[in-house]
Amino acid sequence: MSNIPEGLKYSKEHEWIRLEGNKATIGITDYAQDSLGDIVFVELPNIDDEFESDDVLGVVESVKAASDIYIPLSGKIVEINEELVDSPETINEDPYEKGWIVAIELSDTSQLADLLSKEDYEAFLEENA
Repeated sequence: MSNIPEGLKYSKEHEWIRLEGNKATIGITDYAQDSLGDIVFVELPNIDDEFESDDVLGVVESVKAASDIYIPLSGKIVEINEELVDSPETINEDPYEKGWIVAIELSDTSQLADLLSKEDYEAFLEENA
């Protein structure tokens, strides 16, 4: 079973979300990085870019495939993980801490209700296994 930490929210597109007030840090789950295999490239958005929920935020390329990263919440990019440009494998090594992708300032907190809890995400993975 994939590593699914407590205290985070999850999307059905395999992104995790760490909420701190009006800021949400986003990355891809352990399940997603494991499915992709060795990540060799990450395409990141720019600071101040604005996205609507479910827009394509960027791309993660692995030795197997390229996969779009979807933003689970609407907002404006306030931080990007520059370390991923030179070390995309950080996502494989530590998807929930050092491998975060972006942080956004939320524009619509009502969307938080659409996210999954740890238990809901575990059930979703089991249903789709």
